[in-house]
Amino acid sequence: MDFTAKSFDIFNKEWAIVCAGEQEHYNAMTISWGGLGTLWGRPVVTVYVKPVRYTYQFMNDSEYFTVSFYDEQYRNAMQVFGSTSGRNTDKEAVTGFVPVKLEHGVTYEQAKVTLVCRKIYYNDLVLENIPEEVVQRTYTTEAPHRMFIGEVIDVIRK
Repeated sequence: MDFTAKSFDIFNKEWAIVCAGEQEHYNAMTISWGGLGTLWGRPVVTVYVKPVRYTYQFMNDSEYFTVSFYDEQYRNAMQVFGSTSGRNTDKEAVTGFVPVKLEHGVTYEQAKVTLVCRKIYYNDLVLENIPEEVVQRTYTTEAPHRMFIGEVIDVIRK
């Protein structure tokens, strides 16, 4: 296959941070699964969050979420956002990331691009529809991810 696009790597290799909740109470986590595309004639972002993650409830309860992308210099900070829980860690204090409150959600001052998304669809991944080798590698002890699709309503560039 000789078709390539940055959108195939932007989540998997560069990662992103998804953030949901109200401006007074929110949580963010690093994601490496996601997609950019169109659905129902709208620009959309698709992200996946496991039920065990603290961010999961924020994603369920929120009408909006943000997906933000960062330069390589923030890779270590993004590892913190992906490997520690907001239940018991102040990720912003540990990383030095500075929250920026938006009309619909929160992003971080360090983000080079933030997509502000209105949640338009969600559904749980179904184990029976997932390749067996993926189930064995990813879902032997935890429930499958929930897929969230958000319509991109704003793009904020640094």
